[in-house]
Amino acid sequence: MDKELQNLADEEILKYANVEVEKRLKREIVYLYRLLRFLRKNCPWDRVQNHESLEKHMIEEAYEVCDAIEKSDKINLKEELGDVLLQLVFHSILAEETDDFTIDDMILEESQKMIRRHKHLFFKEDTKTVDKTLENWDNIKRKEHSYNSCSDEMKDVPKIFPALMRSSKIQSKASRIGFDWNEIDGAFQKVKEEFNEVKEAYLENDQDHIEEEIGDLLFTVVNVSRFLEVDPEKALNRSTDKFMKRFEQVENMAEKQGRSLTEMSLKEMDNLWEKAKVVVSRNS
Repeated sequence: MDKELQNLADEEILKYANVEVEKRLKREIVYLYRLLRFLRKNCPWDRVQNHESLEKHMIEEAYEVCDAIEKSDKINLKEELGDVLLQLVFHSILAEETDDFTIDDMILEESQKMIRRHKHLFFKEDTKTVDKTLENWDNIKRKEHSYNSCSDEMKDVPKIFPALMRSSKIQSKASRIGFDWNEIDGAFQKVKEEFNEVKEAYLENDQDHIEEEIGDLLFTVVNVSRFLEVDPEKALNRSTDKFMKRFEQVENMAEKQGRSLTEMSLKEMDNLWEKAKVVVSRNS
């Protein structure tokens, strides 16, 4: 860390001290750390865990945080954020056992990274817009990772990301260097082209080719959403929720008729579906 930058950061950050909270923070973080070390030694389940076995739990807890945010559930948000914190401390204890790093190493590195990527704030540089801030962030990140090409940046996007998110991030990196449509009409035309190729693959009855073309179609739809500044994950979740509400309404209508959907014809269900669309739209 550049000494001048660190000194400026130390001076500025000190202004945001909250002594009472910091006392409690130190006490509770230390207590959680000690508690997890105790569990690691004495709990049969905790004893056998490793970074790989905890991976799914980290993902689940992160999604549960997002779910609480989506539901504006502040009480559950506190609990779920705590669960994520537990995972962070647990992983740091595992790393400590193998002499890889300790929890304070992890926190220090993150603090220093935030200072480096926000050095414009400490040097009082002009970054009044979000776009300029993000541009600075990306430039510093590229230097830190010593990327030699845009492809290197793309490879650094984790494959474990949700597919729509990963696709959007990779497309954005290509767009940044000019590899993109000039107008959205090109993106729209590409969707039509890929849709037709899905139909052609279907007629060939080649399952591997169908999968490939479905992927291409989804990729082009993500591209359109990027042009329109729409989060594809959020948009798809919204449509899925809408489907579920309509389907629930269809089941309720069928139940009122004393019938089950399994004994209805497709035409009968479609008639209920059209009615459900009206009801759900009215109640939204």
